[in-house]
Amino acid sequence: MPVRLRKLIGTFILVALVVLYALVATTVAAYRLAEAPWWVHLLYFFLTGLLWVLPAMWIIRWMEKPQR
Repeated sequence: MPVRLRKLIGTFILVALVVLYALVATTVAAYRLAEAPWWVHLLYFFLTGLLWVLPAMWIIRWMEKPQR
């Protein structure tokens, strides 16, 4: 697969990942953490804010692979 095509596909996947991840993380927080103290919200959003980086790193690594 050409590098340019892989980068185009990877860009769309990254945008979809960020949007879906944000919606899921916010929905879970709204339903599960409604009565939780402020520090639980802070910890939850800190961890979920960092967690999306793991699949994003995998996608970026795939996008940057040289063409065979």
